[in-house]
Amino acid sequence: MNELPLFDESVHVFDARGVAKRFRHAAIFGALESLGDGETMRFVNDHDPLPLLRQISERYGNQIAAEYRVRAAGEIVIDFAIRLGEHAGVPATAAAGAAASEGCGGGGGSGCCSHR
Repeated sequence: MNELPLFDESVHVFDARGVAKRFRHAAIFGALESLGDGETMRFVNDHDPLPLLRQISERYGNQIAAEYRVRAAGEIVIDFAIRLGEHAGVPATAAAGAAASEGCGGGGGSGCCSHR
């Protein structure tokens, strides 16, 4: 694996390889929805999750940025970064409520789950 920082308080590792397949997407969405603006979930998996990436894009739009850190056969690491407000292309005034919530707003709050 490429050299990635071992400790960063704003990066939270989610190793999908240890989650039963039937629960993975729900667990991933729950983890993403618990993050605050500027935080990152470092997703680790053994295959490229293209359907999941489409679902994340449809569900959250540009409020979550995805960046491959490692993309090799059998080894995938993707950073999902929460980008609310100006980071997501939303005017700063609209972001004020989102920044006030703890996390990205799961359950219909003002964060990245406000689509519900």
